[in-house]
Amino acid sequence: MDRLFQWRKMESGKALAGADQAGNGGPAKGPGPSAAGAGRAKGAGGRTGSAGRKNVTRSKKAGLVFPVERIGRFLKKGGYADRIGSGAPVYMDAVLEYMAAELLELAGNAARDNKKLRITPRHLKLAVGKDEELDTLLKGVDFRWSGVVPHIHKVLVPNKDRDSQELEEGKVK
Repeated sequence: MDRLFQWRKMESGKALAGADQAGNGGPAKGPGPSAAGAGRAKGAGGRTGSAGRKNVTRSKKAGLVFPVERIGRFLKKGGYADRIGSGAPVYMDAVLEYMAAELLELAGNAARDNKKLRITPRHLKLAVGKDEELDTLLKGVDFRWSGVVPHIHKVLVPNKDRDSQELEEGKVK
């Protein structure tokens, strides 16, 4: 904020100096910063005309966070097809961003359930194990340092009905 204030102060000092040099109390008409934008509205950053427009990336146009241009470059250099359409990287970017957001949301829930603030590979593994669709998609994926998903087979769980019948019949465990 201080830099902006200093810059404005410096610019206003130049404008006042130009007015004194011109002698008529107005801004100087000669070459300089004040004469560059005469008669035109200033755009972003004080620049005029089309030079003031910012470049809008395809990611921003599509409302995505992941870089569409980079994914397009990877698709072209990967040799997946001879020709890549202009909509293919945008679509793939949207899918990847959705998958990442879904996985991070589930892993964040798993971390919160374990009273942790940081997502670890263990939380990713638990999140994938709990979600049916992600589990089928990432069935062969091995998460390093994640342990195993807790699972007890039904046969190993004691059954109260079966135990009570065995006691009635006189069978001792």
